[in-house]
Amino acid sequence: MFNAASEDVWTSLLNIGIWLAAIAAITGLVFWRGRRRGSKTIALDAALTLAGMWVLLSTIGIVVFAAKVFVVDWAELHGFTNIWLSWPAALPCSQFGDSAGTTLTCSGHSLDDFTVTNASLGLRALAGTAQATSLAFSTMPAVLVAAICFQTLRGRTFSRILTLTLTVGAAVVLVLGIASDLLGSIAATAGLREVFPPDSTWYPPVFQLTVTPLPFAGALGLLALAAVFRQGMRLDQERERLQLETERLQKDTEGLV
Repeated sequence: MFNAASEDVWTSLLNIGIWLAAIAAITGLVFWRGRRRGSKTIALDAALTLAGMWVLLSTIGIVVFAAKVFVVDWAELHGFTNIWLSWPAALPCSQFGDSAGTTLTCSGHSLDDFTVTNASLGLRALAGTAQATSLAFSTMPAVLVAAICFQTLRGRTFSRILTLTLTVGAAVVLVLGIASDLLGSIAATAGLREVFPPDSTWYPPVFQLTVTPLPFAGALGLLALAAVFRQGMRLDQERERLQLETERLQKDTEGLV
């Protein structure tokens, strides 16, 4: 995920463009080296390189999250809680949308991105686990793309190990996706409960948890892709069997002649 913040939109777009240009430069370098070597798998080489870098950076991020549990005394929470923060009274807004001009409708926002200082080890561990799980879930596409590219470059596109990888990947995506949805909110509510006493009006009385359809859709898509690769493997095996049968018949025919 690329983030950019500035006073005007063009500066933000420029910052995003720098990141995209860096990715394009790496891709271009891979293509250039492939052309020099006369490679016929340049696209696969580029995909494998970018996926590998993605996995490497995510691995570093997970290590950082784990280290922060023991190094710092604060916990970053990024899950939804049931606390609703009202807008300041000085913020110009219209309660019922009856303003003559363009204006905001008075509302508020939920608390879903905050930091707890002097957090306990348990809360820091829970927050770190939630962050690492979310990062691992978002990295799974790169892992699977790298696996497909690697096996294809080895000439084993439709192989048993790749269909097994996709099937296992579907289960991992489902588990990590559900865990990512749940752990973030659990950690956020636990953080507020550690900050406020039970008799406080800010103490969250319930855990408000939500699981999105994304993990299920991702797992279903990977299972379908695994079925496609499994069918391709069967066709390859059938093609090889027919080729061996044809060669055997040719040898038998030559022997008769």
